[in-house]
Amino acid sequence: MELNGKKKLHALSLAEKIQVLEMLDESKMSQSEVARRFQVSQPQISRICKNKEKLLADWCSGTANRERKRKRESKYSSIDEALLCWFHIARTKMWDVTGPMLLQKAKELADIMGQEFVPSIGWLVRWKRRNNVCFGQRHPARTVHTLELPCDKGPVPPSLSLPQLLKEFAPENVFGCGEVVLLYKAMPGGEQEGRERLCVALCVNGRGTEKRKPVVVGRRLAPHCFFGVNTEALPVLYRSSPSGQLTPELFSEWLTDFDREMGRQRRSVVLVLDAERHCPDPEPANIRLVFLPSRPGHNDSPSPCPLHPDIVWDFKSRYKRRLLGKVSSIGSETDSSPASIAASITVLDALHMVAAAWDKVQPSLVERCFGEAGCSKGKGSLGSNAPPSGMSPEEFRRFVDLETEPACPSALPPTGAYKEEEEEEGEDLFGSLPTKADALKALGTLRRWFECNGSAEGVFRQFYSCEEEVERLCCQ
Repeated sequence: MELNGKKKLHALSLAEKIQVLEMLDESKMSQSEVARRFQVSQPQISRICKNKEKLLADWCSGTANRERKRKRESKYSSIDEALLCWFHIARTKMWDVTGPMLLQKAKELADIMGQEFVPSIGWLVRWKRRNNVCFGQRHPARTVHTLELPCDKGPVPPSLSLPQLLKEFAPENVFGCGEVVLLYKAMPGGEQEGRERLCVALCVNGRGTEKRKPVVVGRRLAPHCFFGVNTEALPVLYRSSPSGQLTPELFSEWLTDFDREMGRQRRSVVLVLDAERHCPDPEPANIRLVFLPSRPGHNDSPSPCPLHPDIVWDFKSRYKRRLLGKVSSIGSETDSSPASIAASITVLDALHMVAAAWDKVQPSLVERCFGEAGCSKGKGSLGSNAPPSGMSPEEFRRFVDLETEPACPSALPPTGAYKEEEEEEGEDLFGSLPTKADALKALGTLRRWFECNGSAEGVFRQFYSCEEEVERLCCQ
C-alpha cells in the first residue's frame, strides 16, 4: 500500500490561530483562502472560528503557551483547576512550593472531590506545561522602597540616598527599567501620526553588561507581518494592548519572568523604577523594587534614576540611524521616495531594528549614567554618536527627539484608520513562506555580494556563523 502520498497534518500554534482570526476579521478572504495561506484544511479554520472567544481569552490571559499547537484537556479537569487555584494562593502567601507538595495536594483535592485519582510525576509535568507554571524556592517578602524627593533641586538627603539603599548590591545586580515611545517609521520633515507608535521597555544593569530583552508593545495582537513567524524566537518580546502602552498586567508578566530567571540563577537583584509603576501582588522574591519619582514642580529635570536620558537618547539615535540607512539603501536601487519606503516598514522590521539599536548601546555609557544617578560607582565615558552624512548635529538631534515635539499628537488614531494602514502594510506579506532552497540560495547570493564588494574579513566570520545556523535548520 502506497503511503508516501499521504498528506502530512499541520497544526497551528496559538499565535498562528490568532493571526487567522485577525485575517478573517479584517479582510474579505474566505475560510478556504485563509486555509491555503496557512497550509491547513478548511474545517480546521472553521474550528478556530468556532472557538474564537476561548482562543482570545487564552491569548490575553498571559499564562498560555503561545507556541503550543494542541491543547489537550486533562481527564481530571476539576482537579487541574482546583490545584491551579491553590498554587496561586500559595504563591501569594510566599510559600515554598515543591513538586512533592503539589502531588500531595492534588491527591487531597481528589479525595475531597470523591475521585479515584493517583497523581504521577508525568501528570505533574503535563499539568505545569498546560498551565504555564514554573515554581521554585520562595523567600520572605522584601521591603519596597519609595524615595520622597524634596521639591528643590538640591541633593537627596543622606537618609534617602540611592547609594545607601543599594550599598549591599554589586553594580551588576542593580537594574534600571524605563519606557521609550518610538515613532518607528518616522522620517525627518514628514507628517507623523500616532498610529505609527510603539512603546519599548528597556532594562539594563549598572555595568551595562546585562541588557534584558526589550519588550515592544503595539496595539495589534498579531500584525500581518508576523505570518509564519515564531515570535518567541525573536530578539525582542512583542506584546499588545488596546492603548499600545505597557499596561500593569504586561509589566507584571515581564517582572514575573525576570524574577523566575533570577531565582534560577540564585541571584538577588534590585530594580529601580519610576513612581508610575505600582508594586505587583505578589511581590517578586528575588528582586527588590525601588521607586524613584520625579521631583515635584520640576517635570523638565532629568530623573535621578535610570533609565537615564542619555541612555534613552543613545538608543533612539541608533534606531533612527538604522532606519535612515535602510531607507537610503533601498532608495539607491529603486525610484521610490524615502517617504514611501519608510511607510512600508513593518512592525517586524521595527522589532529587529530595536534589537540591533539596543545591542549597540555601549556598556561604558550605561556605567557612566548609573554612576551619575548614584546607582553605582561607574565612571564610564559618554562616547560619540555623530550625525549621519548629510545631516547637521542640530537636524539629527531634532529627528531623534521627534517623539517629544509639540506637533506630535499623543492621541491614538481612530480604529478604522489604523486598520486601513495595517491592511496596506500586510498586502504583500501572505505569499508562500521561504523554503530551505530559498534560504540556501539567498546565502550564496549574499556571500557573492560580499566577495564582489570588498567586505572586511570580520564580516565573513559573522557570515560563516549565519551559514552554519541556516544549514543546521535545513537538516532538521
